[in-house]
Amino acid sequence: MSVATPRTTAQRAPGRLGASSAPPLTSGPGAKKRILDTADRLFYEDGIRSVGIDRLIAESAVTKATFYKHYGSKDRLIAEYLSGRHRASVELAEDIRAANPAPADALRALLHAVSARIQEPGFRGCAFLNAAAEFSDEAHPIRVAVTEHRDWYTDLLVDLLRGAGHPMPGDAADDIVLAEDGAQMGAYAGDAIAASAALHRAADRVLADLPGA
Repeated sequence: MSVATPRTTAQRAPGRLGASSAPPLTSGPGAKKRILDTADRLFYEDGIRSVGIDRLIAESAVTKATFYKHYGSKDRLIAEYLSGRHRASVELAEDIRAANPAPADALRALLHAVSARIQEPGFRGCAFLNAAAEFSDEAHPIRVAVTEHRDWYTDLLVDLLRGAGHPMPGDAADDIVLAEDGAQMGAYAGDAIAASAALHRAADRVLADLPGA
């Protein structure tokens, strides 16, 4: 899945600022966040491997020394990018559960959030699935981060489904994750509205097994 919030597609050409319009390179306290914010946007929009360090430095308006001071390597920045996406997903899930004490209501609200996200302009699929597609080695730290995020999300669904009284919460969670994966890829590659509708139909079939549904 993921609830991961993200937020993109449209291939974007590297920014090329003229000398007269280029902002000054800075290394102040906001530089680290600016680098991460830039990476979050570029990695999601254009793909992780296609975005080089020089471009990250240029669009972050920092010096090379500042980049390496804060992140040391591109791999560490990628890890921070995925970590930020994961934290956003966790925060969203926590907000939804706080606003919907009943597990069944929280589950439906979570699915509605996914459905709404895949219809946002610039949606480019799940950031974690995209990252997995770019790193084929399952032992690579990036793939490990992807697996950990997906395990967390599946466990969240299992917990909600069990709390709502589903007779087979593990299988149901797997069904929802697979439906979300398909909907996110379908929304990016094709018709987002149709993908969203298909996700709801799949979710309705799973939720039909809840007591009182």
